[in-house]
Amino acid sequence: MSQQTFLNPMLARGADPWVIKHTDGFYYMSVTLRDRIDLWRSPTLTGLANAKPTTIWTPEPDGPYSHRLWAPELHFIDGSWYIYYTADDGAGDATRRVCVLQLVGDDPLQDPWIFKGAINTEFSGLDGTVLEHHGEWYFFYAGYGHFPDYGSAIYAARMSNPWTLTGPNVLITAPVEPWEKQGGMAINEGPVFLRRNGRIFLVFSASATWSDDYCLGLATIQDSEDLLDASAWTKHDGPVFAQNPGQGVYAPGHNSFTVSPDGSEDWIAYHAYSYSESEQERSVGTPRSMRIQRFGWKEDGTPDFGVPLSTEVRIPLPAGEE
Repeated sequence: MSQQTFLNPMLARGADPWVIKHTDGFYYMSVTLRDRIDLWRSPTLTGLANAKPTTIWTPEPDGPYSHRLWAPELHFIDGSWYIYYTADDGAGDATRRVCVLQLVGDDPLQDPWIFKGAINTEFSGLDGTVLEHHGEWYFFYAGYGHFPDYGSAIYAARMSNPWTLTGPNVLITAPVEPWEKQGGMAINEGPVFLRRNGRIFLVFSASATWSDDYCLGLATIQDSEDLLDASAWTKHDGPVFAQNPGQGVYAPGHNSFTVSPDGSEDWIAYHAYSYSESEQERSVGTPRSMRIQRFGWKEDGTPDFGVPLSTEVRIPLPAGEE
């Protein structure tokens, strides 16, 4: 039985996990390491746990945006590889930006990456991601536009190329409900997307990362609508993926999505703690473990993430790995 199942975590230290399955058949993964960017590659999803990481980018110590590298995301855009990551110049929030690397070549682990610069967002911020929609690319990020009213909110803008924005930065969702304000900070961050049956689902993380109540929220828009029309987005009432004290899982969040090797199953990758904040003090940078699990869909067409599972629960292997 154990050969057909696995146990979380994938990584004991793996905050902000980004996992994708590329057309070459391989899975690629990145996590927050703060001083560098590593990539993992594996032919299977659970194989990422044992894959050897390759360091693909280490900034110059005194270079621009060389401090606190967070949440790198690997994207394939119009035939080229890009990585979007958060960094600052040492001064913290005021200088925190989403930066872009471009691959010169075809192999993300072996070919050189070049620094394209910081995205020209209207606000300082973090957690940049991209979405193609009707032939155009859009950039979503967590901006500090209304600090200290709230720590961050999700903004979106149109892209003129993979490292440049054009036009206004539109506020899509702000942390205005109590479940988005836990841990002493009101936060929406970590945007990521799902598409299904004519709808686009924006999944984001809410509340402070060190709070047990850090969780995932959901906003929805019809595929036919304008992504930059804030009124076209509908926010789900309450979190859609939250702590599970009964199984010892706290603060699940900052996720990404992928599929099983045979493409028949949807999987979520996320980070979480195995202890409550009441048991041990936590702060930004406290190690969080990276986990994966399968998710489904409700009758109304929205994603059903269920509950985060204990690291002691054996999970069936993704379809196609047996």
